[in-house]
Amino acid sequence: MTLQIGFLLFPGIQQLDLTGPYDVLGSLPDVKLHLVWKDLAPITSSTGLVFTPTMTYDDCPQLDVLCVPGGSGVGALIEDPHTLDFLKAQAQHARYVTSVCTGSLVLGAAGLLRGRKATTHWAYHDLLAPLGATPVQARVVRDGNILTGGGITAGIDFALTLAAELYDEATAQLVQLQIEYAPAPPFDSGSPATAPKSVLEQANRLTQQSRKVRGEIVARAAARLG
Repeated sequence: MTLQIGFLLFPGIQQLDLTGPYDVLGSLPDVKLHLVWKDLAPITSSTGLVFTPTMTYDDCPQLDVLCVPGGSGVGALIEDPHTLDFLKAQAQHARYVTSVCTGSLVLGAAGLLRGRKATTHWAYHDLLAPLGATPVQARVVRDGNILTGGGITAGIDFALTLAAELYDEATAQLVQLQIEYAPAPPFDSGSPATAPKSVLEQANRLTQQSRKVRGEIVARAAARLG
């Protein structure tokens, strides 16, 4: 039976949160991938790439895998009842409910992370707990049928992990080889633990306003969850 895999598409999406996992999961046998949004109008990512939804909430079949990417637009999603209702309805029967980066905050706002271990982008880790999740600092975290990936590039790790769950390790390893996923970054500054102090300080300054705004949004979402 063909696996139905749906990615939430929204204005301000972080394109690599979407396209990394999309390429991995789209390389699996017998899958059908959907880009789902409220309507079919083109969507612009946080860096200006334009995507076209393939399906609306109303037309979406029951998904085997539901994935929520992150991006600058997650704040609006956290306070969007239409989107949260769609996620809650799909999550009732999905085999896997998943996210990449700050997409986990949207799952949390839908009440889907209560009592679950989860991860997100390092800059927003402290926003998981108010939504009922147990934050874990890892590239990929699994708790039951909930799989969450860390920031942006961790989406590829997440998708390979999910590929092994959906099929087997050999299939996932074949996809890994096909996409030549063998990270060897030129700098060891990909996490707060290894980045030079000056780089970390600059990154914190750049995300300071976003953390403040998202903190306020998450606080309101947490109050609604009760």
